[in-house]
Amino acid sequence: MKRIIIIAISIACWLTPGKAQVTGGGDKEIRDLEAQRFHAMEKGDVETLDRIISDDLIYTHANGLRQSKFDVIGVLGSSDMKYESITPYDVRVRIYNDTAIVAGRASIRIKAHGERESFELTFPF
Repeated sequence: MKRIIIIAISIACWLTPGKAQVTGGGDKEIRDLEAQRFHAMEKGDVETLDRIISDDLIYTHANGLRQSKFDVIGVLGSSDMKYESITPYDVRVRIYNDTAIVAGRASIRIKAHGERESFELTFPF
């Protein structure tokens, strides 16, 4: 059976009551950080990922497996799995006071265990 590694981001946030800002200066900064994150994932740039991703981030795979930031970065640093391309679309940023939530979709191509796979995913909506 083929093993497909699908990583979706699962973010648990404690939100204070407030109205979301749909646009504004913070929106561009968050989008830029997301672009840096996706680019670093494609390049296997562990240093950049370590710098921009919070230490308490949890990745949840489609099969329910949860991994820490350090587990995921370890996988990216190995030769078993490589992101060949990540193309996000339909990305939305919502800012609640000092918390930002990014949701969207992405087309992803990976090479895992010598096999190429392509898939679409939705990240938090």
